[in-house]
Amino acid sequence: MAKAKTAFVCTECGADYSKWQGQCTACQAWNTISEVRGVSGPGKGARSARFEGYAGSLSEVKSLDEVSLAEQARISTGMQEFDRVLGGGLVEGSAVLMGGHPGAGKSTLLLQAVCQLAEKHSALYVTGEESLQQVAMRAKRLGLPTKDLKMLSETSVERLMQVAEAEKPRILVIDSIQVMHVADIESAPGSVSQVRESAAFLTRFAKQTGTILLLVGHVTKDGSLAGPKVLEHMIDCSILLEGSSDSRYRTLRGIKNRFGAVNELGVFAMLEQGLKEVKNPSAIFLNRGEEAAPGSVVMVVWEGTRPMLVEIQALVDMAQGSYPRRVAVGTDQNRLAMLLAVLHRHGGMHVADQDVFVNVVAGVKVNETSADLALLSAVVSSFRNRALPQDLVIFGEVGLSGEIRPVPSGQERIYEAAKHGFTRALVPKANVPRKPVDGMKVIPVTKLSDALSALEEL
Repeated sequence: MAKAKTAFVCTECGADYSKWQGQCTACQAWNTISEVRGVSGPGKGARSARFEGYAGSLSEVKSLDEVSLAEQARISTGMQEFDRVLGGGLVEGSAVLMGGHPGAGKSTLLLQAVCQLAEKHSALYVTGEESLQQVAMRAKRLGLPTKDLKMLSETSVERLMQVAEAEKPRILVIDSIQVMHVADIESAPGSVSQVRESAAFLTRFAKQTGTILLLVGHVTKDGSLAGPKVLEHMIDCSILLEGSSDSRYRTLRGIKNRFGAVNELGVFAMLEQGLKEVKNPSAIFLNRGEEAAPGSVVMVVWEGTRPMLVEIQALVDMAQGSYPRRVAVGTDQNRLAMLLAVLHRHGGMHVADQDVFVNVVAGVKVNETSADLALLSAVVSSFRNRALPQDLVIFGEVGLSGEIRPVPSGQERIYEAAKHGFTRALVPKANVPRKPVDGMKVIPVTKLSDALSALEEL
């Protein structure tokens, strides 16, 4: 008989320990170590038997210059925005994990893509959370081609492997990894050990057979992927579908990608016919009013491999309580507090007794520092109750000593703004193009005081 084995695993980073302890020494997190029961000894033979048909020969040692540099063939999903986030399409033998909040559209997006792929490639859609009838009703409502897509309702990894070995699909979709379970593990589906072992079996199957594996994953309330942190290390590509329930737009962001750029962004609109890709995201994010309003400015952020124009708004008002509020939606709140301190020290503007609210329009989340100068410009505009020109675009990083630092791909950002009709740009001096841009007046600045003076003259 197989011998039971007990281990203690950190739910944040996946580190193993022989006994329980309060803090994980690997990631320094507290109260994240839980008990995991597994099987060791002779029981391992049962696990390896599932992959006997894909054992292959002994691995061969090669020098680095002998490795083939031929580019791996990719399969297009039929959606340019989806392909962009994946790095150009799906790669054979890769494992892709898609996460998102409930109702974001994960199953809808994958069903749309797989129904189109099934017309040219063999595909198997495994659903563990919904019945086959529910999936069929959704496909009919969306008007998708369903004749070539094969469906399976199953949560057992062992039985799923048997079906996959018989069907030999080129594309395998698991919806979702949190409901899959392995018989050898005693814990309930969705636990750390079940998610880790199920993902390991499925990923190994994909690598050894060249199958494209698409996994659906749940997220926690803070937006991170649920389950052990080691799950993100197993897969090749991790993407996150974001979007609030009151917005029709969804953003698909690449968190990890071994075959393409990280932080690539794809934009979709949720319609009655499903998720429709938005090929020009800047156009929807720049839906501004006809009259210029104080506290509003357009910035150029860099998402993956392309620039994107986004509007940022600020509202500065007298504090109603003893403690002024600092609220940031779509950007880092701690960075907002830091920039306001820089504005006071090097810009001479005192807002310590003011409530400051900052919002990135259309639910976009900005993580890069190129939004610093635009954020402070919006705050100054609202504080002085003076609107900025609507043909003005701003970007640049603000340092703690008040300097305006250059940002990557500055010239491409300026060209993108000129393409959308903007005629003035307030940018770091190091980002000024060597050749003049047609129809664009570039205003270079090196210090925060220079930027405030330039805004006064506009």
